[in-house]
Amino acid sequence: MAKNGASARRGLFGGQPQGLSTLFFTELWERFSYYGMRALLTLFIVAPIAAGGLGLSTVEAARIYGNYTMAVYLLAIPGGFIADRYLGAHRSVLIGGSTIALGHFALAVPTLWGFYLGLCLVALGTGLFKPNISALVGRLYAPGDDRRDAGFSIFYMGINIGGLLAPLVTGFLAQSAWFKQWLAANGFDPASSWHWGFAAAGIGMTIGLVLYVRRMSTLDHSLTAAPVTSRAISPHDHSSLRPALLVAGGTFAILVLTLLSDRPELQWLRGLFLLLPAGACIFFAMRGTLAAKHLAAVFVLFIASMIFWGIFEQAGITIALFAQELTRNEVLGWSFPAAWYQSLNPLFVILLAPLFATLWLRLGSRQPSSPVKFVLGLSFLAASFLLMVPAAMLTAEGRISPLWLVGLFFLQTTGELLLSPVGLSTMTRLAPSHLVGLVLGVWFLSMAWGNKIAGILGAGYDSADPSALAGFFLQQALMVGVAIALLIALVPWLKSLMRDLR
Repeated sequence: MAKNGASARRGLFGGQPQGLSTLFFTELWERFSYYGMRALLTLFIVAPIAAGGLGLSTVEAARIYGNYTMAVYLLAIPGGFIADRYLGAHRSVLIGGSTIALGHFALAVPTLWGFYLGLCLVALGTGLFKPNISALVGRLYAPGDDRRDAGFSIFYMGINIGGLLAPLVTGFLAQSAWFKQWLAANGFDPASSWHWGFAAAGIGMTIGLVLYVRRMSTLDHSLTAAPVTSRAISPHDHSSLRPALLVAGGTFAILVLTLLSDRPELQWLRGLFLLLPAGACIFFAMRGTLAAKHLAAVFVLFIASMIFWGIFEQAGITIALFAQELTRNEVLGWSFPAAWYQSLNPLFVILLAPLFATLWLRLGSRQPSSPVKFVLGLSFLAASFLLMVPAAMLTAEGRISPLWLVGLFFLQTTGELLLSPVGLSTMTRLAPSHLVGLVLGVWFLSMAWGNKIAGILGAGYDSADPSALAGFFLQQALMVGVAIALLIALVPWLKSLMRDLR
């Protein structure tokens, strides 16, 4: 009999609940669709019109990329709320996944309206899908079930397997000379290869949905917690509508203000990315209660997370362009698409995550505190961009070795594993029991604004001048360095705010 009443039948993953395999493969294919499209996005935007792209500038590409990835994370806040109060997790995953698939197929249509409609649909669908499939994983386990952490680790592997495979497939379809020749030989326009890559992302999401629907009954039998179901809301039930309006209105206001900050006369709004969490930190620190001090610590880590993702997400903008324009994309005389570099991050996650898990277990109570892990994560990120300074200088002599980017992604992934899972775990421990959902929404907001900052910073990329490019990468490293210095100075205060928590 499985512990704590969970499903006793053995699933694909040993003693884990049978439903885990359903969610594992559904999430794998959803991440395949997301990262497959993300690997192509910036390259497609800047590609000349004659080559099938949009022919826009690097500045416009960075703006579009930043706004799109920001919306993906920001919309997870109302997505989780809608599932909890109205749709339920099952229907939210189905509706969200279907919307994602429609978005990718819209991107497969070679028109400008298809491009923008596709981005909007993928962002909306991901906001509904992403938080709720994770919630379903949590509901596979009864409280106290000691299989929970292992189950989430397996689920996280599904995410990264999808992220590993996706750029290999979509990059091949969009950029490889062989596939372009095949298109031409069969009467298709080789410049349309980008849209075949986008279509492959849509097919990936569709496969995930089919698997989910076919195995939904197995999943239902595996769930231990009471199902989250929608309930009828009366139009006169103002007490029920008020929270929904607050969440929707707040999300919409943040989204609009962030988008308005792109206008030259309103760029001062970007200062709110730092001022609002800093103000919240001071406000809660002055309240004096233990719960308030925990929330003050949340907002310090919010700022660190936002800066981390603002630099880390350059991988999809400036690093993608660097790989396309300045890197020798071949091994032993065999050429490969520049989009394939985007598979390095999930590959390193798969290789390194078990090592980190083992390290933390062996260190036990001797492992670094959460703030110190944040410092270490930011330090590896800064090192990755310092590595790009000599790489940029070497471009004056021609295209550089792919090993420079392999090193960059190795250092970045090490930093990610020190900060991202640790941050999520820390948020759940710092959050008051009645505010866990809200605090996780705040964590998503730090990632949303981080992605927006990535777009802002990416607009300064210029591959024409090696010295200027080296200065660009050095600027990113120094920005993280300032954040590291401030966080080190705040570590003793943070530990006092967190009290009994590490």
